[in-house]
Amino acid sequence: MSEYKNIIGKGIRFLSSNLDNDQAEGQIWYNSTDGVFRNVLGVKAWSSGGSMSTAREAGGGAGTQTAGLYWAGHTPGSTNKTEEYNGTGWATGGNYSVSTRSLSGTGTQTAALGFGGADGGAPTFLVDTYEYNGTSWSEGGDRANKISDAGGGGTQTAALGYGGYLVPPGGFSPPGFTNLTEEYDGSSWTSGGALSTARGALGGNAVGTQTAGICIGGRTDGTSGGITNTEEYDGSSWTSGGALGTGQRSHGAGGLQTSAISFGGSTPSGGRSTITQQYDGSSWTTSTATLGAANYELNGFGASSTSALACGGNTGSQTGSTQEYNESVNVITGAAWASGGNLGQGRRQGGSAGTADAALFAGGLPFKTAAEEYNGTSWSDGGNMNTTRTYLSGFGTQTAGFATMGFRQSPPGPNTSTEEYDGSSWTNAPAAPTANNFNVGVGIQTAGFAAGGESDGDLTIEYNGSSWTAGGNMNQARRRAGGAGTQTAGFVFGGEEAPPTKLTNSENYNGSSWTSGASLNKIHNDCAGDGVQTAAMCINGDGSDGSCEIFDGTSFASTASMSADRQGAGAAGTTTSMTAFGGGSSTATEEFTPGSSALNVKTVTTS
Repeated sequence: MSEYKNIIGKGIRFLSSNLDNDQAEGQIWYNSTDGVFRNVLGVKAWSSGGSMSTAREAGGGAGTQTAGLYWAGHTPGSTNKTEEYNGTGWATGGNYSVSTRSLSGTGTQTAALGFGGADGGAPTFLVDTYEYNGTSWSEGGDRANKISDAGGGGTQTAALGYGGYLVPPGGFSPPGFTNLTEEYDGSSWTSGGALSTARGALGGNAVGTQTAGICIGGRTDGTSGGITNTEEYDGSSWTSGGALGTGQRSHGAGGLQTSAISFGGSTPSGGRSTITQQYDGSSWTTSTATLGAANYELNGFGASSTSALACGGNTGSQTGSTQEYNESVNVITGAAWASGGNLGQGRRQGGSAGTADAALFAGGLPFKTAAEEYNGTSWSDGGNMNTTRTYLSGFGTQTAGFATMGFRQSPPGPNTSTEEYDGSSWTNAPAAPTANNFNVGVGIQTAGFAAGGESDGDLTIEYNGSSWTAGGNMNQARRRAGGAGTQTAGFVFGGEEAPPTKLTNSENYNGSSWTSGASLNKIHNDCAGDGVQTAAMCINGDGSDGSCEIFDGTSFASTASMSADRQGAGAAGTTTSMTAFGGGSSTATEEFTPGSSALNVKTVTTS
């Protein structure tokens, strides 16, 4: 019998802990602490990324898994919105020059190309080409033909467009699938070699290059489901490549002619698909990994068959979901919210404070004096406040909490009362200088501020543990906003000025004055928030559809959505460990963990 050392070239190592880097792939070692043999295996898997702010299908896409771009699409109704992906979540980019769908795209996040498309039926098919510089779109050279649903590949200055649904010259009745190929040099399109099979429904995917293109599947006249034909382009002509194991149309794809990936779409029978197939330059194999949901009219792009992004599409309705495909020795887990212990009383619009595993939630609607404390697993009753109220401000910690202002139950109306919590009971503190509610609180019990609100929308007042003083006024009057940070490095975002004016902007506080900050990607009114000025989270709220956004000190990007849309929730924690609770009439608690990557260490068994 051959020994492991003779086969591998090295002996089995005896270690007190596991190997912790990708060099461990293929090795076997003995973990003396656990008393077992271990190795590392490669993993093929899709994991969740942050959702786009606008659910849509049939848009254009380009870039890589860590620097992606998606624009236009069907919402229903065509849109011109552009979003940029940073490897975790999406942020708003410059609007596409026209509202359209069923278009094609290629290039990178900072040098993308969009072309063709349609806004409705054949009369509105486009010849337009637009170029993106990472900030805005500008017009490029028109295509010679009006085509939608074509395939794409290459770069902004050396692009390829092929196939699609063609409006014949001189009229648009009836359109049909085409075998035309056109090449773009950065300013104009010229004819290239024709496909062997006329086809469309190619998903507008960015795959291959101008001199090494690949056309994957699609749909032909007289068929409704996906076909299996693959063709390869050498810069002048197309030849047959390996056939897909399962036909796909309106699918996502990415990679190169020698390392491509195709996923989702519609199968030959016409149903939505979760299938993933990989190409090595000669043949296709079906991956063991499948999309999390059957999806067609999605978009895809990526560097190779082992690294791709799937975004948007239709899973029964338009979706903004994002999934990342990776083939590596690491198990990649996307950011996610998970259920925690339920509140004893459903409530919204209370005052929250503390950390993810030591949170405080007090007051709220329906009118309550009760406070509850969270230990990371379950909630327990805390001391009751002296004033029954809702729409209040809260900050501090679980053992040094703070509640102020809000809307009092009796006599009803905004109030000035302030209370401090010591972990068991509340005591009255100096009253706020003005009666207010729907404002946001930030800081600790001895150094905090309350900003905005219904009565004085731009007012900031500061508390030092014994008295209140006036701070600098915000530039934008707002209420029902989220907040994070400290008294000298505060951050307030979202909310509304007054109905129906909803806000997406933010402001930063330095302890004396406010400056304008980054904009949220969508409306978050009655949202929750916490963190610090340079790493904050905006959570849920009216208009958000349960979505959340993370701020990295420069811009907001989407992250995992909560299980339900609940406005007026409370929150406590950081961008790496957050707990959100209540909202609406809910008792639910959800706990956030960011994405992670860990080596896929397995125990070697004899069975």
